[in-house]
Amino acid sequence: MASKLPSAMDVNLRSRECDTFTTLDTDWPVNWALEPRPVCRSRGLYISELLRRITMGQIIITENISLDGVIQDPTGEEGFDRGGWFDRISDKDREHWAQIECAEAVAAEALLLGRRSFEWFAPRWSPRRGEWADRLNTMPKLVVSSTLENPAWQNSTVLNGDVLTEVTKLKQNTSGDIVVYASATLARTLIEHDLADELRLMIFPVVLGAGERLFGPTTDQKPMHRIGTRIVGDSLVLLTYRLRLGDIT
Repeated sequence: MASKLPSAMDVNLRSRECDTFTTLDTDWPVNWALEPRPVCRSRGLYISELLRRITMGQIIITENISLDGVIQDPTGEEGFDRGGWFDRISDKDREHWAQIECAEAVAAEALLLGRRSFEWFAPRWSPRRGEWADRLNTMPKLVVSSTLENPAWQNSTVLNGDVLTEVTKLKQNTSGDIVVYASATLARTLIEHDLADELRLMIFPVVLGAGERLFGPTTDQKPMHRIGTRIVGDSLVLLTYRLRLGDIT
């Protein structure tokens, strides 16, 4: 399981660290689904698309990832011989990374996880306190699983039906961002079936040369539209893409 929020770090989550962040491309808030955003044809946004984004939930897949696309074992806790690559960044990079992750969590409406990722996050974040931890602990959490029963993490619900049907209903019944952490198998399924709306990749400056990668085989090409690029700290880069190109001109 590729973990999104490493347990090895101990970040002081002050309220200032959750300030809204913007992209270099547009200077609009990244979490535009919850805030007004200009409607401008030159920006490639139709009014109908703006309305759809406001009234339906948006699936946001957000991942820590190496330069060669590996997402496996960033903290080195899973026994992967090339794991632990998250811990090689500087304190400055770590602090700026935490600011972005905190802001993303505070702005999101819900968290969507696969079972293995849920079981990784729950015991690590349940006892924590602070703005970031408080938001993760109290926000609605949806777990895609056919085997999990009675999830221990507060405010968690198991989606045990057909994943495509369950996620479609979730999007229809939610307004705002539904963030997917880690959960590589789930993420690939959402991309394959065009249920993901946005992809946020935090690029770490390392080539691992082996390990589980985010992207696998698909039945067709998946063109994307870059909507944001941001340098994070000294070494990280956050790339943001829209996946539903039919909505963008």
